[in-house]
Amino acid sequence: MTGPLPTRTPAAVTAPAPVPRRTAGRVPYRLAFPPVSGVLRPRLVAVCAGLAVATFVVFCWGMSVGEIPLGLSDVVKAVLGTGDPGTQLIVRELRLPRATTGLLVGIAFGISGALFQTMTLNPLASPDMIGITQGAGAAVVAGLVLGWDAGLSTQSLGLAGALAAALIVYVLAWKRGTTGYRIVLVGIGVSWICTSVTDYLMAHGGQFQAQASLGWLVGNLNGRGWNEVRPLAVAMAVLVPVSLLLGRRLRTLQLGDDVAHGLGTSVQAVRLVTLLTGVGLVAFGTAAAGPVAFVALAAPQVAQRLARTAWPPPVAAGLTGALMVLAADLAARELIPDTELPVGVVTGVLGAPVLLWLLVRANRVGSGG
Repeated sequence: MTGPLPTRTPAAVTAPAPVPRRTAGRVPYRLAFPPVSGVLRPRLVAVCAGLAVATFVVFCWGMSVGEIPLGLSDVVKAVLGTGDPGTQLIVRELRLPRATTGLLVGIAFGISGALFQTMTLNPLASPDMIGITQGAGAAVVAGLVLGWDAGLSTQSLGLAGALAAALIVYVLAWKRGTTGYRIVLVGIGVSWICTSVTDYLMAHGGQFQAQASLGWLVGNLNGRGWNEVRPLAVAMAVLVPVSLLLGRRLRTLQLGDDVAHGLGTSVQAVRLVTLLTGVGLVAFGTAAAGPVAFVALAAPQVAQRLARTAWPPPVAAGLTGALMVLAADLAARELIPDTELPVGVVTGVLGAPVLLWLLVRANRVGSGG
């Protein structure tokens, strides 16, 4: 029996899978290193432990240097309240306040820089670059030159100037919210305005006021006592825990504002709290020791590369900043015989190459504009 030949149903033709296409644009800052899962990262813990040990060694080493050299064991005993009474007097009353100021200032600058760089997703964003330290400097110089310091300490003037500069940056960067890009651009402009005001005041002030202003502007630990340590320590006891609690919220911002909103993060509130926390840290640090250059910029970058994280880790950044300030202060006293340089001079010499390296690296990866 014959009949029509069975027809063969053609197989369904599936469209070829789309070829992944590289998205155009800049390489996001958060992809500098691959993210690592888990809360406690072994490498990060090891880096923090190593930085803590190195910081303690340099902390004690710095107190052993002076007109009366001391051994490290004698310094440790004096810090713990034991040992020779004369050594305790030298260490606890003369050298420990200076070393403690350097330690706290370095931690404050390091954590502040990590907060700003993570918030803006920009490795060049730091209080040095967006006008916070320049605002503090302009206020202090204005107080010294114009006589506005009556009844106000240098710390109060520095704190007021830093907060005022931060407020100006935030208001000018606001346009239905703020973005890290606008904060950086506006901050650079505010930085140059404050620097120009400072230069004008120093040029038209008296010689005594100019010398006093310059001694503070370069960043200095000379003559620091417990009066500088106490307010800084109180501020850090409040602000450092807040900065650590902000870590998770800041990491969601790295996914973009829309995704962060979808994950339940109040983007503008997180940016505002982060800005206030970072400004508070750098304001109290600047008020205690002056604007120590490049620590807030370089410390988070060094810590990030040591820990190999996707963002600057605040704890490691703070310890790196403390190590940088203490090591720079030690070098400032030992590099040139019979000459004690301000600590800001040494950090500036060491920090400038770091800034140039960051700029070169940003251009190579296509995020330098």
